[in-house]
Amino acid sequence: MLYNTFMNKRKKVLIVGNSAKEYALIKKFKNYDCEIFVAPGNSAIAEIAQCVDIREENVQELLEFVLENGIDLTVCSSEIAIKNDIAGLFQANEQLIFAPTQAASAFALSRSAGKKFLYKLRIPTPRFAIFDKPPLALDYLKTASMPQVIRSDENSNTADRLVCTTFISSKTFVEDLFCRNENKVVLEDYVFGHEFTFYVITDGYSALPLASVANYKFMENGNGGILTAGVGAFTPDYKISKETEDELMKNVVARVLEALQRKETPYLGILGIDCVLTNDGRFVTLDFKPFLSDHDAEAVLNLVDENLLTLFEACAFGSFADDYDKIEVSDNASVSCVISSRLEGKIIKGLELAEADISHFGIRKNQYLEYETIRGKNFVLTKTAKTLSGARKKLYEDIEAISFEGKKYRTDICGQVENF
Repeated sequence: MLYNTFMNKRKKVLIVGNSAKEYALIKKFKNYDCEIFVAPGNSAIAEIAQCVDIREENVQELLEFVLENGIDLTVCSSEIAIKNDIAGLFQANEQLIFAPTQAASAFALSRSAGKKFLYKLRIPTPRFAIFDKPPLALDYLKTASMPQVIRSDENSNTADRLVCTTFISSKTFVEDLFCRNENKVVLEDYVFGHEFTFYVITDGYSALPLASVANYKFMENGNGGILTAGVGAFTPDYKISKETEDELMKNVVARVLEALQRKETPYLGILGIDCVLTNDGRFVTLDFKPFLSDHDAEAVLNLVDENLLTLFEACAFGSFADDYDKIEVSDNASVSCVISSRLEGKIIKGLELAEADISHFGIRKNQYLEYETIRGKNFVLTKTAKTLSGARKKLYEDIEAISFEGKKYRTDICGQVENF
């Protein structure tokens, strides 16, 4: 009876975060009968929702806001807040939250913890090594096969990872990471193949597939340049078969959830599994992520035909397994591309001409109410259509309509899908 009463009232929802994935989430929630608050948000988010001036790491202040304002459900997509155990704090105070606890998500927040977790569960992953001292890492690199993927332990920024093809470049980057006060570095054999992310939604005990997403993580066309968190995506990923998804559910997702249950730290939320489909048809697991990514959130959410408010409530309340046996997803396809800027403070023209969905990282308006660029990633454009080729065509037409000095993006996202 309590659950039914909760489900039937007009909700107040707090979304915690300040980037493109939160912007996409807010647009989805605006379709439902709820009042949306966002902490802390950004200048673009402030145009479509009520922003609360509380930083993500201040989880105690966020709890006080929830209690004082009668918030019914909190959705946390911020890694910073998750690391500060917002879910643990809220659960201890009997507040509904859709997010994993810090203990449950440790393997998704730390690359070294994720690698150790994969090794312990005997889930196939590339050969790796973890070091907390530069000399040991350099000794390892002298005999390591190339290319090597070198990453910091925490996913903190776009300059924390690099694919190195020689010992000299590897040595330089490892020394640079330790000079930036990184506590650990993770070295990993580079695996050639098709990179994708498999997303599931779970209450910690049962899980359902959400989407398979093809990822573009290199900055330049043809997978050149620096390795980033992501600059483009498309879904569904036509290269990932139903058999591969079933295998991922059985041999990765089920093992992960069972291991966390044994530790009494069930994982509640959306879990992303980064994988590579090798040229011989096998997949290896690279690492995990504790929510959707900025570059693919809108692409995934545009295809979900469920009411996310009801779905997230069911996970947080404990009725997920009873209420859902599959996640309804449309037959459409989505393609996304991140638009970056080499320069800061340049006027962006043509945003109003774009028909694609736009999720903002943090561009701002000047005194004349014109959008200005920030240095780095500015926004994600996503187009959804009946086919991938149709979505791609419309997406790049919209990208061409937007202009500013220093504009940068990949032109080969979803480039070979004429028949899909």
